Amino acid sequence: MKRADIKIGFACNNLCKFCVQGDKRHRYGSKTKKQVQKELTNAKKNGCKGVVFTGGEPTLVKDLISLVAFAKKIGFELIQVQSNGRMFAYRKFCESLIKAGVNEFSPALHGYTAELHDYLTGSPGSFEQTVLGIKNLKRLGQSVIINSVVTKSNYRHLPELAHLLVFLKVDQYQFAFVHAIGTAGKNFYSIVPRKSLVEPYIKKGLDIGIKAGLRVMTEAIPYCFMDGYEEYIAEKIIPHGPIYDWDTVIDDFYVARTTSGKSKGKSCKKCKANNICEGPWKEYPKYYGWDEFKPIQ
Repeated sequence: MKRADIKIGFACNNLCKFCVQGDKRHRYGSKTKKQVQKELTNAKKNGCKGVVFTGGEPTLVKDLISLVAFAKKIGFELIQVQSNGRMFAYRKFCESLIKAGVNEFSPALHGYTAELHDYLTGSPGSFEQTVLGIKNLKRLGQSVIINSVVTKSNYRHLPELAHLLVFLKVDQYQFAFVHAIGTAGKNFYSIVPRKSLVEPYIKKGLDIGIKAGLRVMTEAIPYCFMDGYEEYIAEKIIPHGPIYDWDTVIDDFYVARTTSGKSKGKSCKKCKANNICEGPWKEYPKYYGWDEFKPIQ
């Protein structure tokens, strides 16, 4: 399913240490309702059947519910809200989104304890709200897809996080290796771990979800670190589609990732997965080099 990613505003009630949007919260506000409706209409005309409302934090945008209703009205089949999950702690707000047309929720949880999650989000109390939000959504019978960003602070605790997500009965979780741009790029060495150190914890975290019958995925972790777990690489299934940023439109996220977002080293040409692997985000080898990347024979 072709899917549009629409950033409707950059305000946020978290201050994540790894935020890819960096200082956009200080430079931009929210798009107008008319502007987002135009983007939705354009995406639908160009064959998108799904839409993701994101940001920043989309739940802080006052027009979100009416924009969801508009998306449903013009025929989007999948309507997802990608969020830090804090506003989902308010059950009536969740009910309003569902009534308007949201049929998939993607909150983010980055730590298995309040101490760890709140440290990464820079927002005391965010863990408690997000966990309550997940519980609310599951009680309301919703599809909940969790995104967890893998950082130097949390990678050793991915198995514990996986156990929590199984306990919360989420439908899917994804371990997304931190993209070193924005805030993470400014603090690379304190935020970005070595992929070779992360690998065993990623696999243990996946195993827990697999055993429990959940759908589990990884993102931005190349094939050479996923031996035996190749079917859980999200890039194989991430839908094609445009990204509507503040004042620019990326026509196809897949093309952007593979032509300018990610990179390959010389050794990648020797790897049997070279034709299907996207490689790491290009910022990673600029700092850590290519020694960790061992071609699959």
